[in-house]
Amino acid sequence: MVNTEDFIGRLDKLLRYYNLSASSFADKVGVQRSSISHLLSGRNKPSLEFVLKVIKTFPEVNLYWLLNGKGVFPSDNKKEQPSPKKPDLKNEFQKTVIKNDEKSIEKIIIFYSDGSFKAYEGH
Repeated sequence: MVNTEDFIGRLDKLLRYYNLSASSFADKVGVQRSSISHLLSGRNKPSLEFVLKVIKTFPEVNLYWLLNGKGVFPSDNKKEQPSPKKPDLKNEFQKTVIKNDEKSIEKIIIFYSDGSFKAYEGH
């Protein structure tokens, strides 16, 4: 459970770090200005949607730091790490058709954690 009073302190630290007023922070994150006011006053608790919008808008904000004060802010996400080379699945699929009892693959669908997906059709 998130300690609301501590969360308010971390939210206030964000506002000071980015030199934003509560209303400009709300506009930047994409929430109503009143919701920031209600959070800062302790009237409301932060919703998951709000937390995710903050994390998406400000990549330097560590999720665990924002929620429970563990970790650091700003996080050191600026170091670029080389991304692993992604295999060309479409090419690989076209090269290899797996047959089992005279069956062949018609379609492969890959679901990503963000809810998107990609479909590959066989020939």
